[in-house]
Amino acid sequence: MMNQAIDTMLIENRKHFMIPGEMVASVNADNALRHAFLVLTKVRYAKVPVLDNDDHFLGLISLAMITEPMLGLDDINLKPLDELCVKDVMETGVPTIEDPYDVENVLHLLVDSPFLPVVQDDGTFTGIVTRREVMKGINYIGHNIDKRYDMTPLPPAEA
Repeated sequence: MMNQAIDTMLIENRKHFMIPGEMVASVNADNALRHAFLVLTKVRYAKVPVLDNDDHFLGLISLAMITEPMLGLDDINLKPLDELCVKDVMETGVPTIEDPYDVENVLHLLVDSPFLPVVQDDGTFTGIVTRREVMKGINYIGHNIDKRYDMTPLPPAEA
């Protein structure tokens, strides 16, 4: 269980952790791989969310997922960029969170992911919580906890 003071300070800043969906680069599941390739290259993100026509979150796509069907043993075939759709190669089964979310659960999930998609209970994509934004919140706590709480040093723990 998380320290109550730290949990309280994280929860107070929780609204700053989420980047709204309209600010996040994404692609449609029916887009050609060529489009996703261009988006990922231009925004320089490792992965972006994949949505359907009603803004439901379906998965993630990365450059590696796009280039895999293009690579042969001796050459590169560009045909898959136009022949395949995002839904043909995207990653599914991605952990998501709902807002409001449990901060401790987010911390555990962000160990293995640079960001977490935030969805409504019907699966509609509303944004992402990034490891970067959470780390900024932890940095804030590290610099301000002693301004909010009396801190009494304890002797060092023995190994």
